[in-house]
Amino acid sequence: MSSSVVARAWRRSLRDALLRGPAWRGASARSASTASGAAAEAAAAPKKVPPPPRKGRRLLTGALIGLAIGGGAYVSTADEARFCGWLFKSTELVNPFFALLDAEFAHRLAVKAAAHGFVPREKRPDPPVLGLEVWGRKFANPVGLAAGFDKNAEAVEGLLGMGFGFVEVGSVTPQAQEGNPKPRVFRLKEHGAVINRYGFNSEGIVVVAKRLGAQHGKRKMEETSSSTSPSTSDIKQGGKAGPGILGVNLGKNKTSEDAAADYVQGVHTLSQYADYLVINISSPNTPGLRKLQGRKQLKDLVKKVQAARDEMQWAEDGPPPLLVKIAPDLSKQDLEDIAAVALALRLDGLIISNTTVSRPPPADTHPLAQETGGLSGKPLFDLSTNILREMYMLTRGKIPLVGCGGVSSGEDAYKKIRAGATLVQIYTALAYGGPALIPRIKAELAECLERDGFKSVQEAVGADFR
Repeated sequence: MSSSVVARAWRRSLRDALLRGPAWRGASARSASTASGAAAEAAAAPKKVPPPPRKGRRLLTGALIGLAIGGGAYVSTADEARFCGWLFKSTELVNPFFALLDAEFAHRLAVKAAAHGFVPREKRPDPPVLGLEVWGRKFANPVGLAAGFDKNAEAVEGLLGMGFGFVEVGSVTPQAQEGNPKPRVFRLKEHGAVINRYGFNSEGIVVVAKRLGAQHGKRKMEETSSSTSPSTSDIKQGGKAGPGILGVNLGKNKTSEDAAADYVQGVHTLSQYADYLVINISSPNTPGLRKLQGRKQLKDLVKKVQAARDEMQWAEDGPPPLLVKIAPDLSKQDLEDIAAVALALRLDGLIISNTTVSRPPPADTHPLAQETGGLSGKPLFDLSTNILREMYMLTRGKIPLVGCGGVSSGEDAYKKIRAGATLVQIYTALAYGGPALIPRIKAELAECLERDGFKSVQEAVGADFR
């Protein structure tokens, strides 16, 4: 077979794998206890994603083929750790090609790449200083992927394999919904920011439950088959979905008149697959959602969701922790009310924060600043970190806080931790920096901790207040 034929075959297989439609397309979802099979199947049928620009597709395919060929040559002459480092570094070559694509299509393509294994897999152990235990679960490191990237749990294994300490999927709504009209994602490249108004586009809990159930079953089979093998570590890392911890972020349908019922339905269907659950009441793109952050509304909602979780039967490890994700656009009184509810109901944690409807400098001068939707990325860092500080003081550090918003370096992650975060999440920075950002952030964070004499992440949590 000639080299040209082989090259064409590579291109076809790579293109087909990356651009193949979701696994649920054309397949009917089984009925769940919370929704009839017929209704779920009809609601889960999405619109077909448009093809990418031809130029960007050709360049991206060529880049991936080049990486595969180069990687094959390199792996024969280097040990696994060195090859792993090279592979992550080489993904920086692909980032410019994603920038040529429509923002939403690039997002979808990145999810597909992770789902089909076209992303590097971290083989190197994390620095010991990054390990910690939260909610009785062991995290290899505190750096996670925020909800919104893998909305439908398509790429959990691939994303965890890249070295995240935890991955949060969703937001997942009870019924499938399209979200807001397109275009709905806008890059502010010079500011490292994104404006999105997706609006909880979701395939629904039935489809997501089917995916997570398959992943959970695979994990159990792997554990069973390796149970008789000698363990390489005295401490078992990971959770229900693989080598890291899996969070499931729950949302409400846009047209729903009973928000609590939507979240309860999500708990009943998805909590068995989650290492932790999140009530998302902070998206600016669903009408009326942020009103649930009011003191009375939040208290009533959390009590109903907690009751739904606690009434289910659980094994020895107990029910998954329940967190609430809040917005950064809150007044001092709003924060006091949320803290009071969190302490009174013994909430397991808060995620601070979602995107902002404000336009912090320098994003306020960008031509796209007038686009409606939530802004994420570097301009959000100071705003979300200030909210994090306020909440840490209000809860007196009794509730684990997850710092999210504008983290793009190990130094940023370290600042969040010193401000009170036990864990941190990234999202927009990954869109710009690609997989190479993950080991870089972890290495920089470890350097920051060691530089200031901390022996663990836990020691540094809230250090700014001591």
